[in-house]
Amino acid sequence: MGVKLEVFRMTVYLTFPVAMFWIANQAEWFEDYVIQRKRELWPPEKEEQRQELEEFKERIRKQREERLLRAAQQRS
Repeated sequence: MGVKLEVFRMTVYLTFPVAMFWIANQAEWFEDYVIQRKRELWPPEKEEQRQELEEFKERIRKQREERLLRAAQQRS
């Protein structure tokens, strides 16, 4: 029984990774499932949302620079 069990285990150990690699590299499956799911979870950004985000980042950057400048002036 020991040899048969070892052969079975070796078959499973070799078959599982090869099967997963083969499935994951199917272009049709990747396009149908992964890309579609990605678009459902993270829809493409709208131009106005991107612009609002850039404006917000710029405001935060200016506030941080002003705060650092005030802190540097107070130390001097």
